[in-house]
Amino acid sequence: MPVNKNFGVTLVAAALLTLYGCGKEEPKKAEAPAAPAAPPVEQPTVVKIGHAGPLTGGIAHLGKDNENGARLAVEEANGKNITIGGKKIRFELQGEDDQADPKLGPTIAQKFADAKVAGVVGHLNSGVTIPASAVYNQAGLPMVSGSATNPKLTEQGFKNVFRLVARDDQQGPAVAQYLQSMKVKKVAVVDDATAYGEGLANEVEKTLKASGVQIVAREKTNDKATDFKAILTKMKGRGPDAVFYGGMDATGGPMLKQARDLGIKAVFSFGDGACTDTMKQLAGDAVAEGLICSQAGLPVVAASKNFLDAYKAKFNTDPIIYAPFTYDAANLLIAAMQKADSVEPAKYLPELQKISYTGATGPIAFDEKGDRKNAEVTIFTMKGGKLEPVAIVQGGKSIAFADFMKASAPAPAAAAPSATATPAPAEAPKK
Repeated sequence: MPVNKNFGVTLVAAALLTLYGCGKEEPKKAEAPAAPAAPPVEQPTVVKIGHAGPLTGGIAHLGKDNENGARLAVEEANGKNITIGGKKIRFELQGEDDQADPKLGPTIAQKFADAKVAGVVGHLNSGVTIPASAVYNQAGLPMVSGSATNPKLTEQGFKNVFRLVARDDQQGPAVAQYLQSMKVKKVAVVDDATAYGEGLANEVEKTLKASGVQIVAREKTNDKATDFKAILTKMKGRGPDAVFYGGMDATGGPMLKQARDLGIKAVFSFGDGACTDTMKQLAGDAVAEGLICSQAGLPVVAASKNFLDAYKAKFNTDPIIYAPFTYDAANLLIAAMQKADSVEPAKYLPELQKISYTGATGPIAFDEKGDRKNAEVTIFTMKGGKLEPVAIVQGGKSIAFADFMKASAPAPAAAAPSATATPAPAEAPKK
């Protein structure tokens, strides 16, 4: 049967349509938009706080104790994610070893200024702090000392220099008054010829003389001496009832030991530089027993429990003497920056000058000179191998340490209502 040509063409066209239609790609679906990139993590601004003290030499243990206090404050602040001036801040402690050398004080102060630190905690010794303070003043850099006691530090008229402990013209009279309470009649006075030791000894001598106590010898040594037999022999011939030494424990301990070896039975008394447990190691437990010493502030045991626990956890030891004060010093700098919302010294200094702050060592405010208002002095005695606080002197008035602690203790919290208490009967409606 013959094929219809038109029908054949139709079949071919249909076949071609089927063939090419089956090979045609489906249109691609639109891809989902990519997730926006995460914003860059804001890097904190590093703010340096300087600390200087003797980290080598005979009193390195005291310098390290001071540095530990400041370091603890800085690390705790970093755990709080502090923001100042709209920026996250990470504090960094720049520690320097001044070797208790007055010549190094200004050098280190200039190093801090060149490093653009925001503030300084230090120095340990008055003899180093005083010359360094002139550099801090010129640089406009706030400096808070937790241990320098010589009055000259804050008598220079510098508005950026502060201290957190009592001055020697407060500490000297306090220890002198305690010696008077022991009914001593004759006292020998010695110092190590440093700004600290001589200044404190002068205040003790002045107070004792004013009260009628006879000063039978006034001697000098130096802060590197190891042999004190010559001046001790001279003092022994004067028959003192008590001896006061203005100096540090590194020289005070050996002096006390040599005095006992020479048969001197007088009561030995010291300022805060020798008011440490190291005295019993240097002099011997039996020799150190009964010594009297003062500290230009509250004792370590009176510092806040939070500080004491944190210090022990961090450094696996207890504070020696001034770590609570350097801890407060660093925190004061940081608190002033927060109040001013600025880490620039010129901007936060006014806040530091008028600050009212409660720290590990109690309420803190400064007078117009930069001295702590109402600073305390503590009197200690070595008993049973331990330094025990016996009295607190504040504003010229002495109070037994036990009584001071009772008065300072927070009031007990009110008792919670008993869970089983029977509620009072409802009042009958009034007619």
